[in-house]
Amino acid sequence: MSTRPLLLVFLRAPVLGKVKTRLAATMGKERALEIYKRLLQHTIEQGAALDVDRQAWYADEIADPEPCAELGYSVYVQAGRDLGDRMKCAFGSGFSAGHGPIIIIGTDLPQLSAALLREAYMALETHDAVIGPANDGGYYLLGLREPCEEVFSGKAWSSDSVYAQTIEDLRQLGRTYHTLPTLIDIDTAEDLKSVEIPGVAR
Repeated sequence: MSTRPLLLVFLRAPVLGKVKTRLAATMGKERALEIYKRLLQHTIEQGAALDVDRQAWYADEIADPEPCAELGYSVYVQAGRDLGDRMKCAFGSGFSAGHGPIIIIGTDLPQLSAALLREAYMALETHDAVIGPANDGGYYLLGLREPCEEVFSGKAWSSDSVYAQTIEDLRQLGRTYHTLPTLIDIDTAEDLKSVEIPGVAR
């Protein structure tokens, strides 16, 4: 059991042809894999700068070699029918183990920083939830001070309505929330034009 704050990172193993498929369609599988590896490394390094417990949750297979454990992450494989169910399971596991508050992030965010993650945890000292909207209508970060399973159901995942639907859920439930700055989620070649990725030439 742990009462420490917890950071969850949802990720995929960096395997050629299985990551950043929309980028690969226009830039090639090798280039897409290079970009994903840099985004993944950036994400786990920012998380490792925080004094919180850390867990890496793989969508399917665990990477080999596995980059997260050496930075203090416990490593797991996601379980569930869809993204919402998988997030609900990961949050549920954390809360059941006594963790709190809990924040989840993805790996597509070159603008993510340790400072922004600290802001999110600080927000949870006075709010029930914290959410970081992405430019595509989804969110790149969700944090909860206590369980709130309703936010993980009834969503059209990977659509441009996820952020708005989640905010509406929080309002309907009477939960207070803090909104972080909007960041660019790297999915397409167009997204790459707006931000720099550490270690990747444009």
